[in-house]
Amino acid sequence: MAVIEGRKPINGHAVTTTAAPAAAARGRTPAVAYAWAAARIALGWVFLWAFLDKTFGLGFATPAAKAWVNGGSPTTGFLKGTGENALGGFFSALAGQAWVDWLFMLGMAGIGTALILGMGLRIAAGAGAAMMLMMWAAELPLVTNPFMDEHIVYAIVLVALALARAGDTLGLGARWGKTALVKRLPILK
Repeated sequence: MAVIEGRKPINGHAVTTTAAPAAAARGRTPAVAYAWAAARIALGWVFLWAFLDKTFGLGFATPAAKAWVNGGSPTTGFLKGTGENALGGFFSALAGQAWVDWLFMLGMAGIGTALILGMGLRIAAGAGAAMMLMMWAAELPLVTNPFMDEHIVYAIVLVALALARAGDTLGLGARWGKTALVKRLPILK
């Protein structure tokens, strides 16, 4: 559905223009919109799957015995393994603390759900990028690259998804953006 952007005079007559030509001129073709939507949904699944696997111990990264529902800590394995890294003392002290587990798991579930639904991408991008940057910092110094790893790439893609309004295609972003709540608090877009 085209959104009216404005009225431009052509040969003395007012002509209504739509977002489609303007968006296409900026490189936002349907193919680009669908590519961003696919990236959004795929990255959303990465976050949501991590939440599900750590919660229920589905046997991929987390065995059932270490599942959160069975008393395991979703942060202990990763954070305890950072002890000898540059910031390891700080991060290993956080490992296994209930508030850290809850914050991490709510973040994974919330970011994954927001990405899959295409709603709240600004907050999801900010929270997800912050989470990825903290995980990157916990692993410093990196073993396979001086500074770049998948956490930085994910953070960049999260920000790009929000900037590209990737939730508007194959998602509820456009509809969500029209709600009174989001109009009053645009950060929720």
